[in-house]
Amino acid sequence: MDLKLQPFDFAQAAARAGMPQVAAKVQAQTQAANPASFQSAFTSALRSVSQSQLQAEQLQQQVALGNPSVSLEQTMVAMQKAQIGFQGAVQVRNRLVQAYTDIMNMQV
Repeated sequence: MDLKLQPFDFAQAAARAGMPQVAAKVQAQTQAANPASFQSAFTSALRSVSQSQLQAEQLQQQVALGNPSVSLEQTMVAMQKAQIGFQGAVQVRNRLVQAYTDIMNMQV
């Protein structure tokens, strides 16, 4: 017996359940949203990491200049967020490189 899983269509399920207004709203939202590719998701994640690093750097500069509106705690939290984001990005990169290496070493 060959079973193939189909993606769940929430709009179709809502229409079958007798909720046409919900089905129309869901269908409009899914048509408006473009499916995200891996490249765009990865690019977005890297931009987010870069932005957090820039924010942490700016806060460090403000603390060094003695700006009273920037607290040391706020700066340290921003630095830790940036560091964790960077470490996560490095781990994803390492896994991608390892997967590429594994695929290239496969015998055909």
